[in-house]
Amino acid sequence: MVLAIILFFALKLDQDLMFEHVKASFLHFQDMYAKHPLFFLSGYFLVYVVVATLSLPGAAVLTLAGGALFGFAAGALAASFASSIGATLSCAASRYIVRDFVTRRFGDRLVKIDEGIRREGSFYLFSLRLIPVIPFFLINLLMGLTSMSLGRFYLVSQLGMLPVTLIYVNAGNQLIHTGSITSVLSFRLLVSLLLLGIFPLVTKKLLDVWRSRRK
Repeated sequence: MVLAIILFFALKLDQDLMFEHVKASFLHFQDMYAKHPLFFLSGYFLVYVVVATLSLPGAAVLTLAGGALFGFAAGALAASFASSIGATLSCAASRYIVRDFVTRRFGDRLVKIDEGIRREGSFYLFSLRLIPVIPFFLINLLMGLTSMSLGRFYLVSQLGMLPVTLIYVNAGNQLIHTGSITSVLSFRLLVSLLLLGIFPLVTKKLLDVWRSRRK
């Protein structure tokens, strides 16, 4: 895993996952997808899983690119399942590689966290997934230190990340076609970007109201 991360930056693959590069190569990627749709989509899915598993930069750009290249429906399906599978593999790596060490050093604190996870773990994870304030890769690593089952982690992550994924895919589907001021200011693009900006705020407000009523 360490070698893969080193090679990723040494070969400057992070630059290939910048949205400007994807947009400049859009016609080439589109042609490849038209000639070999299943192969190209499978390659995209595999790359996304690896990026999410190793917590490499570029997941957001891959989500935007999925909407641009495959359309809303196919892009949303590929990005949603790839991100959730990658997140679960990242959580598993954290659990089986560093959990024993952390437990020995901070066992008492971890017990308290585990108690909270057992009581309302699914709700807290779902809330964190809906509100992208804490980086997703950090959530994967921290949840790997708890006793939450990987199956439950996957299901909650799949549902919790879906709304944000849909917004990013839709935004990518609009952004890739912009080439002038007129197209940039298209109504659908503005709506996509507006949703992208206000979604975390609206979600947080709704969750606060839900918690207050629950108490």
